[in-house]
Amino acid sequence: MDRRSFLKTSALGGSAAAATTLAAPAYAQGKRTLTMVQSWPRGFAVLDDAASYMVEMVGAMSDGQLTIDKKAPGELVGALEVFDAVSSGQADMYHSADYYFIGQHPGYAYFTAVPFGGTAQEVTNWYYHGGGEELHDELGEIFNLKGLLAGNSGSQSGGWFRKEINSAADFNGLKFRMPGLGGKVLGKLGASVQNIPGGELYQALSSGALDGLEWVGPMADERAGFQEVAKVYYTAGFHEPGSALAASVNLDVWNDLTPQHQAILRNASMAVTHYQLSETLANNGAALARLQAQGVKTLQFSDDVWDAFGKASAEVMDENMGDEIFAKIRGSFEESLANSASWINKSDGYYVQQRIRVLGG
Repeated sequence: MDRRSFLKTSALGGSAAAATTLAAPAYAQGKRTLTMVQSWPRGFAVLDDAASYMVEMVGAMSDGQLTIDKKAPGELVGALEVFDAVSSGQADMYHSADYYFIGQHPGYAYFTAVPFGGTAQEVTNWYYHGGGEELHDELGEIFNLKGLLAGNSGSQSGGWFRKEINSAADFNGLKFRMPGLGGKVLGKLGASVQNIPGGELYQALSSGALDGLEWVGPMADERAGFQEVAKVYYTAGFHEPGSALAASVNLDVWNDLTPQHQAILRNASMAVTHYQLSETLANNGAALARLQAQGVKTLQFSDDVWDAFGKASAEVMDENMGDEIFAKIRGSFEESLANSASWINKSDGYYVQQRIRVLGG
């Protein structure tokens, strides 16, 4: 079956009526407006911040000739329906995390984060200078999408729990929210893994529908209020060491844009990645202190739990190697990671160790 043809003629969620509710792109006096559906509620720290900055940057860089009409979940489509909406042409672009869409293709995990993957800097090294962007486009061609990275939350926390995790066995039977390939890793450890949109997480945790969850990091987690219903917080996680966000565009829409507008979208997305990462890292420390002041206990997983994460992660990654595109993306990513790490470990990594030793902190 021709995927692009199928998506263009199918209605989202199986309802033909859904397609008729979405407005076509607006054209007036040479101006163009793109409808952007996103996976985050309005006001969500870090994630909606990145989407809002993307809107602001595109409007400013184009002097108002290219604008983005941002739609929160439920305004046009659901939080996890944005991929198919844009792929089929029912909306022009989305802002989301591509690892939500590993059901469409497991290779999409690499354009957010993979277990034991790259830091934010290593991801952008690969994406812009190691072939990642071209692979994003190659994968997107299957689904009628032009990929753009637009945001990065940095290293994400290990998550919120009602009780401490003393061994890998404690994950067995745990109802836990973790998307992407990281969620499949926890599944191998016996967890009942769920992918619940961000806007529904507080209620799920407070009601007991979840025993624990991972979200982003102190700044975003504090604003979401998870400290009100859980008090055990693991500050380092294996699953998302540098989580990219995506602002991908319907490929037909992209090809119809002028080269200038394409350049504006691409460069605005790069600016968003830098701005939003620095915003997050600048605020996480103070947010973590406030969480601790509210009685949150901050912990690290033990080495034997990390070893279990590593063993299960290798199994999950290897299970997808039968897919040619996944194998190609993984090979490119890991080659770039090795190149980056060989220098970072000898420069920045060693410097930070010495700074802490000499000055403390």
